[in-house]
Amino acid sequence: MKEIKVPILPESINEATVAAWHKKPGDYVELDDVIVEIETDKVVLEVPAEESGILSKISAKEGATVKEQQVLGLIDDEADIPEEASEETTNETSETASQVETETAETDQSTKIEKQPEKAQEEVEPSPEPTSSQAQPSSNRMEERVPMTRIRKTIANRLHSATQNSAMLTTFNEVDMSEILSMRESYKEAFENKYSVKLGLMSFFVKAAVESLKKFPTVNAYIDGDDIVYHAYCDVSIAVSSDRGLVVPVLRDAHKMGMHDIEKGIVDFAVRAKDGTLGIEEMSGGTFTISNGGVFGSLLSTPILNSPQSAILGMHKTQDRPVAVNGEVVIRPMMYLALSYDHRIIDGKEAVQFLISIKEALEDPTRLLLKV
Repeated sequence: MKEIKVPILPESINEATVAAWHKKPGDYVELDDVIVEIETDKVVLEVPAEESGILSKISAKEGATVKEQQVLGLIDDEADIPEEASEETTNETSETASQVETETAETDQSTKIEKQPEKAQEEVEPSPEPTSSQAQPSSNRMEERVPMTRIRKTIANRLHSATQNSAMLTTFNEVDMSEILSMRESYKEAFENKYSVKLGLMSFFVKAAVESLKKFPTVNAYIDGDDIVYHAYCDVSIAVSSDRGLVVPVLRDAHKMGMHDIEKGIVDFAVRAKDGTLGIEEMSGGTFTISNGGVFGSLLSTPILNSPQSAILGMHKTQDRPVAVNGEVVIRPMMYLALSYDHRIIDGKEAVQFLISIKEALEDPTRLLLKV
């Protein structure tokens, strides 16, 4: 017998939940087949078969809380391979032949009915009309109770903790996106041809945030007890929506990354968040967070801190609006920016200046190149 065990979990993760079994007792499994998924506070992990054989027992049912290296089930690796598994090719051929025979038989039967329409009509009985109780549900005020997933519970607890354990405040500004959009339009084809990735908005915002964090290091710091911990690096967390909830993978050393590296990293995060293959270590840490609600159409919001970080930048929808430029009213593509921050460590003046620094860098992208 081969034991199916919970994988080694990181130090910060103490337990997991059995999310879904893909096999049932008696099923034959091949080596490396995914047998079960377990869900931690941050990701869903797939547990593959380490041997081929018959799944003989499930020890932890779906929804059960399990510990590291706990036995989830047993595989009988000495069991005989089922005939259907060993003769898969033969079965496929038989199925094809059977399908042809079935189609032929159906054709013959169809022809026979056509020749005897009156008899067929007599043999077919009309379906009974549904009663009124069958046609309509007894009530249109139905409810459904669904247990929260471990990831969703963790998100809820972290967001609640952030609002309860910090002096959170939000300041707003707006940015004229004309220069950024013009630059994207001019260089998007050349950028994609060279780096095999599209030039998006996020790389501009990450670059602007990194340069601003260098000027205002307290925004890149956090409180630990009675101490303030400053970082000599910028690990930028990117909020990514997935079917299982919001995940926040981290761009490590974002201050060293080129714009193409940033774009590739974000695309990779989005794909693997959708597939549920992001690693726990990829979502740990981070010194500052960027969240883009604009992709869903949000015009303005107050993002919640990603604890223990002290600040988060909220991006929003770019929308044409009338603005005053040099005494004249013109239409420009504008975006509202929101910076939520922990007022215990970041003063209002510093938060406003940080947000203005991002605004200036985006409205004059040359600043990002010259780092001024």
